[in-house]
Amino acid sequence: MRALCCALMTVLALVATGTAHADLAPANGPPHLAMTLVPDSAAPRAGQTLTLALDTRPEKGWHGYWRNPGDAGFAPSLTWTLPKGMTADADLQWPVPTTLLIAGLMNYVYEAPYAPLATLHLPQGLAPGTRLPVRLSINYLVCTNAICVPEAQDLALDLTVGDGAPANGDRFDRWRAAIPKPLDAAGTYQVKDGRLVIAVPLPAAATVRDAAFFPYGPDMVRYAAPQTVTRDGDRLLIATDGAPKGRIEGVLRIGPDLGLSVHAVAGTVAMPTDRSGWSAALLAFAGAVLGGLILNVMPCVFPILSLKALHLARGGEDERAARIDALGYMLGAVLMCVALGGLILGLRAGGSAVGWAFQLQDPRIVVLLIALTFAITLNLAGRFEVPVPQFASHGGAAGSVATGALAAFVATPCSGPFMGAALGAALVLPWPAALAVFAGLGLGLALPFLAIGFVPALRRRLPKPGLWMERFRRVLAVPMALTVLALLWLAWRQAGNIGLALGLATIVVTGIVLGLGGQRQKRGLGFGWALAAAALVLPAGLAAALTGGAARPAKVGGDAFSEARLAALRREGRPVFAYFTADWCLSCKVNEASSIDTAATRAAFASNKVAVLVGDWTDGDPALGRFIQAHNRAGVPLYLYYAPGAAEPRVLPQVLTPGMLAALH
Repeated sequence: MRALCCALMTVLALVATGTAHADLAPANGPPHLAMTLVPDSAAPRAGQTLTLALDTRPEKGWHGYWRNPGDAGFAPSLTWTLPKGMTADADLQWPVPTTLLIAGLMNYVYEAPYAPLATLHLPQGLAPGTRLPVRLSINYLVCTNAICVPEAQDLALDLTVGDGAPANGDRFDRWRAAIPKPLDAAGTYQVKDGRLVIAVPLPAAATVRDAAFFPYGPDMVRYAAPQTVTRDGDRLLIATDGAPKGRIEGVLRIGPDLGLSVHAVAGTVAMPTDRSGWSAALLAFAGAVLGGLILNVMPCVFPILSLKALHLARGGEDERAARIDALGYMLGAVLMCVALGGLILGLRAGGSAVGWAFQLQDPRIVVLLIALTFAITLNLAGRFEVPVPQFASHGGAAGSVATGALAAFVATPCSGPFMGAALGAALVLPWPAALAVFAGLGLGLALPFLAIGFVPALRRRLPKPGLWMERFRRVLAVPMALTVLALLWLAWRQAGNIGLALGLATIVVTGIVLGLGGQRQKRGLGFGWALAAAALVLPAGLAAALTGGAARPAKVGGDAFSEARLAALRREGRPVFAYFTADWCLSCKVNEASSIDTAATRAAFASNKVAVLVGDWTDGDPALGRFIQAHNRAGVPLYLYYAPGAAEPRVLPQVLTPGMLAALH
């Protein structure tokens, strides 16, 4: 019935256009599509999956149709007659089609030989030598540019149960290579100003030629509309006409005979920035420098910077040593930021939706950071002196490089003004410009120490050495201890009680080992190689024992974010405040405590019926990652306000005030 309806629609379309196909002729004579069933094993084993190729060879000047024929034609209809217990998958695997546009009608066709693949399943328990008669009745439409002919064929293949030895290997290698490969990562589409844009994640290193999108079904795109395919970093953007209502599925052609099976869901597609000049890169670089500069006041970075400044105060006016220290610190910070940025770009090119501070999404890394920050805390408190944290308070080029790298690494949970937009822009810039932006972040982080190292007047303003320095050093242990507590809380949030227990065990083990080493030092002995090894190995072992996360306590103050929930609220005409946070994001927590989770904000939202959606990115949810990326951000925080009826959200600053949120309406 479906085939008959499609045929009638085709006839009407052809009659209406007149020039598309001049006539629908009856089938007479030999078929215009020569078809043969070819098995990948002539003697399949019982219980085995068998692949059959429908080897199809169009007569010159004729063409067959894909699973979705397009504006005209109809897809083949298949009826299998199989031995008892044998079944066939409902859908064939189709190679990538070609396009044929006639009189404004777009058809998806095959004009050269092609071979759809069918999957058959043999039942268990068949005795060797059992005969397996396979029969296929197929009805299809075959056309030239002037005439269409409905045809039917009955195909037969006799198999015998055997040892499963492969057959027709070379031909099947070619046929399987022509089948589109599934792309696991979901794309995103958006309809804006009557134009459909589909963003498909695809590594920038992947070669793309003759790109085109073929939808699996109707009501996704307008078949005959021109398609513009552009590369934007690790995305392909397909712009065409269409107004889909739900999920989009189809084949993305990336080469003459290569394709990917893709799907996309409704969302926000960030349009590419102008990458032809240096303006975007320079603006992002400046934002990264300013963002890195602000990171110096964070509680985990400020003690390290202060110790380096104290070293200069202790060292006097040695100009050359001061500059070496400053340059080494800058080099370490820049190299660490570039290394993290390069790793992010590489992971994203592979399809991951990671962003800044991605390493803190793994609770094992959090446990290692607990050990590191607690060791620094004990060092600042004067409990021990060992080579591992000693570089944080001693000079020399190597020590300065290590200090800068450490400062950059422990600063990654933070994102502040200028920094979020700059790193978001970096992810859509060419990779050399993107790495330059990450280098700008390291430069900004090192600017205060560069200024102290290269400006003698600033060094002269530093207090003179004295006992106050040791007292101040112990004061600096307080913010670092608070960082340990924050990481311990994060381990609990990510991995439940197991994460908390292993975090506490790491603190105890680290404290015992470093305490024993400190006692040896007070007796005039060295720290000891065995203790130094234990300080490294034992925390690593505890971190490795953390294999998975547990459910975290539910967020308060809003519903969990999803694009479906956002779309539903917007259809209701509700204003929506959506914010994206993570437990390891210090800026996020400050904004939540000071501006979001307050009585004044809750009252204002209630009076204006503002719905609140919370996107928790603590565990690196890839769906949230793609949504954040679509708004040109490399990480959290991200704050969006959707006014009723507005086409696009308003992106709020990364530093919020209660008055700012209360004024939303």
